[in-house]
Amino acid sequence: MKQQKSFFILVLILGALSTISPFSVDMYLPAFPAIAKSLSTSISKVQLSLTSYLIGIAIGQLFYGPLLDKFGRKKPLYIGLWIYVAASIGCSFTNSVESLILMRFMQAVGGCVGMVAAQALVRDIFPVNKIAQAFALLTLVIAVSPMVAPTLGGYITAHFHWHWLFIILAIICSLLILACKWQLPDGAAPDEGISLKPKAVATKYIEVLKNKKFLTYILVGGIAGAAPFAYIAGSSDVFINIYGLSVTEYGWLFAFLSVAMIGATQLNHILLNYFSNRNIVVTALCYQLVIGIVMILGVWSNALNVYFLIGLMFIFLTGHGLSVPNSAAISLAPFDKDAGSAAAMMGFMRMAIGGIVSALVSLFHNGTAIPMVFLMASCILIAGLVLLSYLYATGELKFMLKRKDQ
Repeated sequence: MKQQKSFFILVLILGALSTISPFSVDMYLPAFPAIAKSLSTSISKVQLSLTSYLIGIAIGQLFYGPLLDKFGRKKPLYIGLWIYVAASIGCSFTNSVESLILMRFMQAVGGCVGMVAAQALVRDIFPVNKIAQAFALLTLVIAVSPMVAPTLGGYITAHFHWHWLFIILAIICSLLILACKWQLPDGAAPDEGISLKPKAVATKYIEVLKNKKFLTYILVGGIAGAAPFAYIAGSSDVFINIYGLSVTEYGWLFAFLSVAMIGATQLNHILLNYFSNRNIVVTALCYQLVIGIVMILGVWSNALNVYFLIGLMFIFLTGHGLSVPNSAAISLAPFDKDAGSAAAMMGFMRMAIGGIVSALVSLFHNGTAIPMVFLMASCILIAGLVLLSYLYATGELKFMLKRKDQ
């Protein structure tokens, strides 16, 4: 019983570390209109604070991998988490959108250490026969975040001030630091032999990128996986300012749409018993593209009310739970070694592309839902073209068509 309790506590702490960054994104989405009004700026500029956060996560992941190996898990973890706390306090006291954008970047650079450290610590502290179970529970904890965070953020924004969102995030992270100090094992010992010279680190990443299969599928997963970032960046403006939902209603809507991605991820485990990773990715991209085109035409012609749009987005977002994990599985398959560098590069690409797409939502903001749905569909189209080009070049497309004829 004591061992089970200890296992549960460790998974809970590691899950909390993994959810710092996604929780920090989802929790403040309902506050976009309130932040814009408070700082006397536009929604499109507030959306850039999301872009800076995603870029901060992308860059931070590349650096923390080598740091956690060289100095051990705890020291870089504490430094990153305290940076997050300081930046969160900075966000709460900001009085301009420019300083909010900067503080959000710093918040991301600090907080993303939790994502990297948690994965490394699972392999360090659990026996081999418990690792799969730990990762499964970790995924479950992470999955709860997009359901809880926006709903909580909506109520805080409605009943208090948006500044309190960041104060609460700072308090949560401070408590998590104490939990890590008292309950979390140290993990792997520092490895002084690891070089942190830029050339050595860059060389390893370049070697990883030379694998064409890896590069193709991280692009496919990264570009297709950026579609939800277009939704995340634009949805608060679309549903609150255009369709008239309250901030609390928006929080519940975000939680509902998160079920699409979470449910599809669970469905994926069943589908893999009957279909290959590649075929699931192809199928998901095809139906997402069709739904994306329907959304564009429906919004452009004013033929969709809020309920139809929500229904179409729910179906569209299920594709994220199918294409992204299968693309990740295919991209990492070629690596017996350097899997850590490959995983870090994959995380960087996802967040970097997501940051670009969220910036485009801000750039093309025109007071309608068109920029959001257009970019969602465009991500799927581009990802599909990248995959189609690779399958054609390798002869896999011809093989797939022949099997279909047979």
